Amino acid sequence: MNKIRLALIAGGTSGERDVSLQGAAQTEQALNKDKYEVIRYDPATDLARLVADAEQLDVAFILLHGIYGEDGTVQGLLELLGIPYQGAGVLGSALAMDKNLAKTLYRLHELPVADWEMARKEHIADPSSLLDKLSLPVVVKPIRQGSSLGMSIARKTEQLAPALATAFEHDNQVMVEEFIQGREITVGVIGNDELTPLPLVEVIPNEKYDFFDYEAKYQPGATREVCPAEVHDSLRNRAQQYGVTAHKALQLRGYSRTDMIIRDNEIFLLETNTIPGMTLTSLLPQAAAQAGLDFAALLDRLIALAMEG
Repeated sequence: MNKIRLALIAGGTSGERDVSLQGAAQTEQALNKDKYEVIRYDPATDLARLVADAEQLDVAFILLHGIYGEDGTVQGLLELLGIPYQGAGVLGSALAMDKNLAKTLYRLHELPVADWEMARKEHIADPSSLLDKLSLPVVVKPIRQGSSLGMSIARKTEQLAPALATAFEHDNQVMVEEFIQGREITVGVIGNDELTPLPLVEVIPNEKYDFFDYEAKYQPGATREVCPAEVHDSLRNRAQQYGVTAHKALQLRGYSRTDMIIRDNEIFLLETNTIPGMTLTSLLPQAAAQAGLDFAALLDRLIALAMEG
């Protein structure tokens, strides 16, 4: 049997480059060497080589996070080259990457979200009008960054302007959203036409962290993850349904992971990731393992979904 020639695309130029490369190393190690011939491409240096090799490639596995990777740009290139790839297409990737558009679509599909306002750069000098509609504390975040880059919580009025300045360093569009205090969970979904929600994972950062920020996500020992999350069955079922609805609302395929906050008996959606972290200990692989798909089997499943078209 001929091996599947798989382009493993990782690295890139976003602030999440290191996370991408780490995931690619573990993914390459886990892929069945008897089944796949893996060729690595880094968009920072190898786009011309990827284009030149396109006719010899059977499928691509994208492990890029953030802009120029998770936002539909690389997906568009692969579409032009005729190379199937795992996960969301151009439209779904772009919609999910834009937190403002994603939350707008969540609301249209009656999914619960925290109230938010879009900030302008002039708000750095005078952010007071933002608090006419929102109450402190608020979360300030760039709308097209992942891994909580540029994100902060303003608990006092005087913290809002510096938080906006930090966020605008990462993006020219910034969201200010009501802060919801609660338990953070994440819900994975796998499938193309038929969608399967995965067990919930609860994320519990060390108490030294104000929220699940970049360091809390990637510093060993900084965060405890509980899978399956210890929640009531009715809450679990509702969260899983929300994850499936979000996946459909954003026009996704293959897989996704939607982050949520539980406050009392309410669930609020935060955002949906179209290329979730892909190491053995990442959240979606943990949930898949709990559902009976070990890391190698999960990769096989995602590649098969990509090649279904």
